[in-house]
Amino acid sequence: MTVDVHVRDLRSFVAVAEDLHFTRAAERLYVSQPALSKQIRALERQLGAELFRRDRHGVSLTEAGAALLPHARAVLAAWREGAAVMDALRARRRDTLVVGMSTSPVRGGLLPAIRSRFTDAHPATTVRLRQVGWQDPTAGLADGSADVAFVWLPLPDQDRYAWTIVAEEPLMVALPDTHPLAARPDVDFADLLDEPFLALPAGSGPLRDFWLALDARAGRPPRIGAEVAGTEETYEALAAGLGVCLVAAGNVPLLTLGGVTARPVHGVPPGRYALAWRREDEHRTLLRAYARACRQVTGRA
Repeated sequence: MTVDVHVRDLRSFVAVAEDLHFTRAAERLYVSQPALSKQIRALERQLGAELFRRDRHGVSLTEAGAALLPHARAVLAAWREGAAVMDALRARRRDTLVVGMSTSPVRGGLLPAIRSRFTDAHPATTVRLRQVGWQDPTAGLADGSADVAFVWLPLPDQDRYAWTIVAEEPLMVALPDTHPLAARPDVDFADLLDEPFLALPAGSGPLRDFWLALDARAGRPPRIGAEVAGTEETYEALAAGLGVCLVAAGNVPLLTLGGVTARPVHGVPPGRYALAWRREDEHRTLLRAYARACRQVTGRA
């Protein structure tokens, strides 16, 4: 009988299986590559099966690894759902505020600065950060698993939410270094109309439409090269030449990691990054205090 394994081990296995690269998977998991390799070898011994084939050509899944992958993903998805329920329960306590995000607000130390101002005023409060996939453009607001969230506008069911703008940034186009347009200093959006675009999941609604720049296409439908649900997927799809994508200037460093470049785009509106919350919760003291700290840091009314 197979011995039970830890969720951590399954998370490591799935990361390597998706990246097929131990170093990139280790960076995603914030562990060292030797530690990750050791963990995978221990899992293989525990399961009595080799999960990855490693040779001079790279890393690939074995038959056993391919068979395990969908089940490991299902277990992790179920665990995330359970964790989200627990987060929501804890958030109901007066001393906890759950902050959702799909893309980390790395802009100029914004998040630590907001946290510092907030905790100075509310030192007994726990701020819990919750990372949410791009399938949910509200970053946890819609299902109640986040109290406030850093999001890109527009939001689906937008009248349900209020927000304060964190940053308004020009858009750039990310594309492989080998793309003919990469040689230009900047690009007109009209030159991108025939390009395959990377798209957010269909469930992201108006946000998917925004990043495909539907309003700038004069009714001309976009070509979809691939759907992406996270930063890592987007980078891999760009590097593989599956398409191009629009990206806010502040997020360019997340995608230009090697083999990918970005150029300014003319003819599209800027992206608006915001801290949002449900209108029905506007009376909550901690929520109002966090929004106030955000406004103080960004200097926005």
